[in-house]
Amino acid sequence: MVSLEVGQLLLTLRFLPPYTEADERDYLTALSGIGNREDPFMLLTLFGGGGRLSAAGEREQALWFKATRSRLSERCLAIAIVRPDATRKMEETFQKLWSMPTRVFQDERAARDFLSSYAPAA
Repeated sequence: MVSLEVGQLLLTLRFLPPYTEADERDYLTALSGIGNREDPFMLLTLFGGGGRLSAAGEREQALWFKATRSRLSERCLAIAIVRPDATRKMEETFQKLWSMPTRVFQDERAARDFLSSYAPAA
């Protein structure tokens, strides 16, 4: 199941069980919404580790990345990715892709703590 929760500053993208046939389309639609965000934001992504994209979905994701990379670099304050199989190597890969602070976690609380350190002062 895929959902995108849009808060004032925090966007939370979930791609978690139970997985459905609609997940790929919903995920790519959520990416589009993230890419169109006008205001500054932080991104928390939660992946269950079982959802997969088709080859066409992977291509569309790559095209989204290329089309939104500079826009997200201007607007996204930080990214925290939560995956049950998170590794240091995975984190290094994401850090090469994104210019904003990006970390990978196995624990959602640790990810939220990381993001809170990039929230603008009130």
